[in-house]
Amino acid sequence: MNSPSGTFDLPRRSSLSVQAAAAIRKAIDQNKWREVLPSERRLCELLQVSRPTIRTATQLLAKEGLLEIRHGRNHRILASRRRKEASSSRLILIISPQNISEITATTWQGLSEMRGDLALHGFATEVIRPPPGGSTQRKKIQRFLRQTRVLCCVLISVSRELQAWFSQQAISSLVVGSCHPEIALPSLDVDYRSVCRHAAGILRSRGHRRIAFLVPHSEMAGDLASEAGFLEGQPPKSKTSDSAHLIIRHNGRSDHLLAKLETLLNSSQPPTALLVAKPAHTLSVITHLLARGLRVPHSLSLIARDHDRIFGDAISHYHFTEKIFAQRLTRLILHLVSNGKLPPAPNFIFPRYMAGRTVKPLSP
Repeated sequence: MNSPSGTFDLPRRSSLSVQAAAAIRKAIDQNKWREVLPSERRLCELLQVSRPTIRTATQLLAKEGLLEIRHGRNHRILASRRRKEASSSRLILIISPQNISEITATTWQGLSEMRGDLALHGFATEVIRPPPGGSTQRKKIQRFLRQTRVLCCVLISVSRELQAWFSQQAISSLVVGSCHPEIALPSLDVDYRSVCRHAAGILRSRGHRRIAFLVPHSEMAGDLASEAGFLEGQPPKSKTSDSAHLIIRHNGRSDHLLAKLETLLNSSQPPTALLVAKPAHTLSVITHLLARGLRVPHSLSLIARDHDRIFGDAISHYHFTEKIFAQRLTRLILHLVSNGKLPPAPNFIFPRYMAGRTVKPLSP
């Protein structure tokens, strides 16, 4: 997106200071300003952000060695070579086949805060999106690593094959998400196994015995861990023969999800409660139930595995703050770049259960 003058990249709403710093950095690289920056007031007009945002952005750039902060005067632009040497030798690479804005809102906000925290420690970050396909992905990443020195790689929503490749290459890496059991890499993720086991227990404690879990058939480690935890929440069959924990996998598209749900509701023994992965799918399910004349929680109880701000205190779900995620992630990355490695073990965040108003005891 461009400003009215058509010469500046405007920062996006997420992590405005980091985005503003990137816009200023790009303008300097393109020689729009030679020796000093425009005034704070002028920068606010050009980038359409507030003065506190500009001040934080210029502090980030000063940490990189690009600016000299001069109070009461325009900030001095230091030699580009110095900044490029500093950033290229202190670069952290973020790799995600997904568009990073398509990641859940909490994770995206946490990543933005993490990038700001790392900038304050003098580290630059860059995001690349390798194209789909195993060999094509690896070639693009290999080419980037040959051309640019990076301290470590942060892997987001990558496949089992790409996780295995990084493990075999012995590249300093941290997985944001869960690793598959055979992959020896450090990771940070929500403890989805415990979350789904807990959710099943909540629903069982309200008298529900037929519970369905709607989850994408993604083969992502976090979704597989979710399925395992959900099944662990089922009581022994010998005690409750009428119980059933049903895993309903879909391809991630709304039409396929709702077709699966419709088949489930039309079965001879439909569920009385649902656990739903992904915020967008949760909203699709609730809308479909309402169109069908089914009210939540009067007709079916529902728990969302993930968080979205739109849920508020209405929808029962699991929540952790972006700040906690960013702090944990930043600490792990700083440890990784300081020591060259981390123990190849999972690091978990267990979110808080937000009771909401979509779960009620099952009527006799």
